Amino acid sequence: MSDDPEPDIDALLEAARDAAENAYVPYSEYAVGAAIETANGSVYVGCNVENANFSNTLHAEGVAVAEAVADGHREFARLVVSAAARDGVTPCGRCRQTLAEFCAEDFPVYCDTGDGLREYALGELLPDTITPGTLGVEE
Repeated sequence: MSDDPEPDIDALLEAARDAAENAYVPYSEYAVGAAIETANGSVYVGCNVENANFSNTLHAEGVAVAEAVADGHREFARLVVSAAARDGVTPCGRCRQTLAEFCAEDFPVYCDTGDGLREYALGELLPDTITPGTLGVEE
């Protein structure tokens, strides 16, 4: 975690790339890192952690969100995702749903293409998602 106020997008990209270097990926060899910025400018990172029982694998985005939530954060500003392959990977469906628990449809998700970042809105990646409001819970 970093307490630097409002890191620029390049700093978030670097944090995501650094996190990918720590990924534990003996099965897929596909390292992913993520850096999520909270509403107050703190940054949390995550990397994927594979497991021989693939359903127990932790995804970088989910790890970053969990770290932030464990530290008391519930509001987020943006996310950067980077794979070692620099192929523009987007969060998977499970991670998109995790983000939707805390983030609005216009939440920016940046994906590392190697030559820059491609920006998506969360709602573009996961339209008509299940939210707390869907279940009648006030947000």
